[in-house]
Amino acid sequence: MAVKTDTEVIIGGKVFTLSGYESEEYLQRVASYLNNKLAEYNRLEGFTRQPPARQNILMQLNIADDYFKARKQVALQEEELQTKEKELYDLKHELIATQMKLENAEKSLKSAQKELNDSSRKIVRLETELADRKEHGDRNKKE
Repeated sequence: MAVKTDTEVIIGGKVFTLSGYESEEYLQRVASYLNNKLAEYNRLEGFTRQPPARQNILMQLNIADDYFKARKQVALQEEELQTKEKELYDLKHELIATQMKLENAEKSLKSAQKELNDSSRKIVRLETELADRKEHGDRNKKE
């Protein structure tokens, strides 16, 4: 079971104690994110003119916007991953089919080479027999 972490962070110049089951580093990163958002919006003149309650709502809206954009990006990445996994699956099956064709082609080649060797031996044997017959035929004519 995870251990609960308590850590002090500074957000907007104020000290807060955050508690959670995440690491202290993670809680500090959350605070840093909020501080960066505050700094970003405090640079905008229109934001600083708003009452604090409206500033808080605007910050919350912008953080929610970041969240939903991040979720959309994750969904797109997951969709892309699924597409890539399907492509990989298809390629693996294509590779297996190609390997099987190669194995069959190699078997056919070996069979054809054996036939060629057998035919070559038969040709040599027939040529030898023909030469022997010609030689016997020439001897019979001389006698």
